[in-house]
Amino acid sequence: MTGRGVPHDDGRGESPAQRADRRWGELLQELRVAQTGTQILFGFLVAVVFQPRFAELGTTDRTIYVVTVFLGAATTGALVAPVAVHRLVAGRRLKPETVNWAARLTLVGVVLLYLTMVSTFLLIMRMVLDDALAVWLVVVMALWLALCWFLVPVVARRRGTNGGNGNGNNGTGDNYGPWPH
Repeated sequence: MTGRGVPHDDGRGESPAQRADRRWGELLQELRVAQTGTQILFGFLVAVVFQPRFAELGTTDRTIYVVTVFLGAATTGALVAPVAVHRLVAGRRLKPETVNWAARLTLVGVVLLYLTMVSTFLLIMRMVLDDALAVWLVVVMALWLALCWFLVPVVARRRGTNGGNGNGNNGTGDNYGPWPH
């Protein structure tokens, strides 16, 4: 309990409602970034089919294109879903549950965006390079995105809960930057 009798669980002195409001605001900022990139990527994918060179695509590349567009649409759906969930339950005193569902949908959207990016990159690389080099570059890019989007956050999460000092700087005490010293 804080000095004002407000229960909290993370040292911020927030009530459950305040925490839900803060988490919702943070999630909206994250969604703005993800949705913008997704919309640009999906717009590109939609435009590709109307290009003259699209008719030259072989069966494999057309299949990759269809899968990529499907993934792009699924990504868009998952990243817009938190807005729909919020709108449909607003005013029903379900903010913590709404934030939890929205966070899960956002994570699904990020995984789908990862798959869409890798698939898009494969399609582009197959258009401009020989297949062996294209696949090699796609594997490198898939690993890079997995490192940036999934491995780094998992490592940070583990360090934050297993032995960190709680201020996010791995015990260095300088509060400056994410890198260990």
